Amino acid sequence: MKNKKLMSVLALSILGSNLLAPSILAAENGEVNRYESHGMVQFIPDTDPTDPTDPIDPGEPEKPIDPTDPEGPNPGTPGPLSIDFASSFDFGINKITDKDETYYARAQRFEGLEDRPNYVQVSDKRGTNAGWTLDVKQETQFEATKETKNKELIGAQISLNHAKVRSKTNTTPPLAHENMKLKVGELHRVMTAEKGAGAGTWLNRWDEGENVLTEEEVVVDEKGNKENVNLNKSVTLTVPGATVKDAVNYKTTLTWILSEIPAN
Repeated sequence: MKNKKLMSVLALSILGSNLLAPSILAAENGEVNRYESHGMVQFIPDTDPTDPTDPIDPGEPEKPIDPTDPEGPNPGTPGPLSIDFASSFDFGINKITDKDETYYARAQRFEGLEDRPNYVQVSDKRGTNAGWTLDVKQETQFEATKETKNKELIGAQISLNHAKVRSKTNTTPPLAHENMKLKVGELHRVMTAEKGAGAGTWLNRWDEGENVLTEEEVVVDEKGNKENVNLNKSVTLTVPGATVKDAVNYKTTLTWILSEIPAN
């Protein structure tokens, strides 16, 4: 019985070697057939609006609050190269004084999220890596929103400092122009994405670093009531003491301009 089992195993081994022999021989002789199939995917420019996101940790869409408009911020611009959001700057309610003063912007508020630095967000979903530029222009001096004697804040100036760019996109970043003082009616470069840079969604925020916001007690209404609010000391408004201020609200408009880099 033992001999029969041994013969069976031996026979199976011989049979197996005979079955493998042709394929081994074919491989040795280079007689191997090959056939190619393919995988394919295509992308097109995305023209859907891009939601604002968190300037500290870009990712999921967030809902920023516009302090100048209770109905919410303006929607982003259309198209695959878009301005998705830009903060409006609220420099608060302040006492009339004849001293030179610097006022800090209130931090950017969100629905269901802690306050963040003020920022502007741009998306490039063209898929061309052609580059772009972002500029800002203050259209007018701060002007009274109702009839009054002193209709504008002569010499008032907005400064945007400590600019930083953030994104979750793994590509060459745009260049942020770190510090600027806005001059009424003039274009000021905010970000530059050279050709090959700036694809995806990019946020330019103004903050000093780790401790980006300062909590201070400030006046929050015309009755003089005070609350603790977060201020961003990287966004300032300076007003000369010699400028006469009336007891009214003063307002200006900032226009953000996103442009393609012209092809050579």
